[in-house]
Amino acid sequence: MSRYDVLVIGAGPAGLAAAHAAVAHGAQVGLVDDNPLAGGQIWRGGPEQQQDQRAQRMWSDLRAAPNLTYLPQTRVLYAPAPQQLQVQTPSSSATLHYEKLILATGARERLLPFPGWTLPGVTGAGGLQALAKGGYPVQGKRVVVAGSGPLLLAVAATLRAKGAEIVAIIEQAALPALARFGFGLLATPSKITQSLQLAAQLKGVPYLRGSHVHSALGDGTLQSILVQRGGARELEALQCDYLACGYGLLPNVELAQALGCVTASNNRQTTVLVDDDQLTSVFGVYCAGEGTGVGGVDLALAEGRIAGLAATRQLTAARQLYPERARWKKFAARLERAFALRPELLKLAGDDTIVCRCEDVCHSELRTHTSWRSAKLQTRCGMGPCQGRICGGATELLYGWRPDAVRMPISPARIASIID
Repeated sequence: MSRYDVLVIGAGPAGLAAAHAAVAHGAQVGLVDDNPLAGGQIWRGGPEQQQDQRAQRMWSDLRAAPNLTYLPQTRVLYAPAPQQLQVQTPSSSATLHYEKLILATGARERLLPFPGWTLPGVTGAGGLQALAKGGYPVQGKRVVVAGSGPLLLAVAATLRAKGAEIVAIIEQAALPALARFGFGLLATPSKITQSLQLAAQLKGVPYLRGSHVHSALGDGTLQSILVQRGGARELEALQCDYLACGYGLLPNVELAQALGCVTASNNRQTTVLVDDDQLTSVFGVYCAGEGTGVGGVDLALAEGRIAGLAATRQLTAARQLYPERARWKKFAARLERAFALRPELLKLAGDDTIVCRCEDVCHSELRTHTSWRSAKLQTRCGMGPCQGRICGGATELLYGWRPDAVRMPISPARIASIID
């Protein structure tokens, strides 16, 4: 089947919640995800494998629903016409038709360049977590988890459960900001429970506040890192086999932009603008989850349910969820304030530090340019396989650039998938 009343792109928490709400009201729903298993990054490994009962319940209902078509390992390439999306699977391609579209494309890690960040053994925090969940061996390996945000704790807990030795967790936010955030958790008791559980799992692991990784060192592979601790003048060396480093998340808005949805850039991230029912500026296209602003699984679930209900014209039921969404939006705002990036992080890259890893473009080659377009034309920055998804977040912080437009196809494609 290739025609749907509601087509949901992304099978993470927001997408599952949207599909679940739409299916429950009789719509023919298509659920598209580019991973082999549903769940997104939060519920990686499959919703049925999670301790979160919400994931298990939704997935059980969806798998039993006759009006749901699940399309795993399916990538969206472009929109050949209104209310159509061209997609590609490992073996074929197809055009999907829809009446309503819900974008739940999630977010990716923000990586910032520093000396040695391209050494083998330096990874994204969420990236190493995903590898470990997928069976990558980390048992007995010394791991430093660094960057900013609660994700660091979840990553460290996962890696420790897989047998890794967590040398330290390095958080760039200072103690006063962390204390204010902790006090604010009183408004969301479930988060206090999660925090206590993580604290128990990470007992004995050093947690370095107000600190950041200055550089990574090694002869061909990572061997140690230098850490700037608070106001200390001297750098501290830590021996490790892996450095899992991430500075928050960036919404995946490329598909929304390609469809003509209005976005806004503020607080150093670009988000899709939506109304109270999660409807974008394009009629019939909704957006839910991290695409509208990074806020965590609870906000994603609330937004997904509202989008699914609104797309099936259940507006009264959707409005009943507004207070829940508002509560989690306040949590997201506190999260953003507490873990705002320190300006020192933007001064770590040296002249020879690679910023664009795909095309090996260094900081010294980029800082003289005034725009993303100029840098692309002169240095090929952002023109590699990732299409600026990695270096784009860094260049926005380092130089204030923003990409001009989304290039088609959105994902790497076979020639046969884009030629009739």
